[in-house]
Amino acid sequence: MILDLAAAASGAIQFKDLGLDPVALNLGFFTLKWYSLAYLAGILIGYWYLLKLVEQPGSPMARRHADDMIFYATLGIIIGGRLAYVIFYQPEILRNPIDIFKLWNGGMSFHGGALGVSLGILYMAWKEKLSWLRIHDYVACVVPFGLFFGRLANFVNGELWGKETDVPWAIIFPTGGPFPRHPSQLYEAALEGVVLFLILAFAFWKTRARYKPGMLVGIFVFGYGCFRFAIEYFREADAQLMEFAARTGLHMGQWLCIPMIVGGLYLIVTAKGRRLRVEPVAGTSSVA
Repeated sequence: MILDLAAAASGAIQFKDLGLDPVALNLGFFTLKWYSLAYLAGILIGYWYLLKLVEQPGSPMARRHADDMIFYATLGIIIGGRLAYVIFYQPEILRNPIDIFKLWNGGMSFHGGALGVSLGILYMAWKEKLSWLRIHDYVACVVPFGLFFGRLANFVNGELWGKETDVPWAIIFPTGGPFPRHPSQLYEAALEGVVLFLILAFAFWKTRARYKPGMLVGIFVFGYGCFRFAIEYFREADAQLMEFAARTGLHMGQWLCIPMIVGGLYLIVTAKGRRLRVEPVAGTSSVA
């Protein structure tokens, strides 16, 4: 009743009126959630797009390497994402280490997942004697798919909502109290997913950025860091980190984005100096 009155007074959208359900399929003995499907969609569509990139002249890896990359990336996302969430966002989980494996208790950290994928790339590049930095460039181009679907899943779950606001598109989330809030999950889906993908696609297909090792991954890291840092001003800090945000002046997500912004900018600025003569898939003439 209170929520209905608050929504009517503010003109905000009631989340429950959107008809969204975190569960995509419920067979009684088996339930499939949209969050799981988001991870699956991000990985599969990312893999499809990676194959398109690898088919282009001058690729730093072959199809078989792309196949292996999916395995390492999946492990990196799950292990890195979960460990980073526990360490930076909810360290009390460490009191009972078995809870680390309960992925439904808490969540995942993108920063940790990105680090996990990066370690997977380094291992594969070392094992196959490939250019680790150029593989990063190609993989960076597919990451926005996962970010897009992941943020949409956060919205469907009614979690990670934004701060209180009176904008016309404000939403009253069931777990966010009787106050209209920014649908910050959709802001992130748009910027980190759609916009970042378009920027990287333009750089890959319309410029020679892929022949400058570090340029594409630099664009991704810098772009993500800037977008995430900005959106955090509209996003409510995690409940257990409210005091940390008040004390430091920034959310944990913003602190983790600062090294990404600095590192990404460094990779972009120095990429021209690493420009390579890249051979096509067949033949001897240089393509860059």
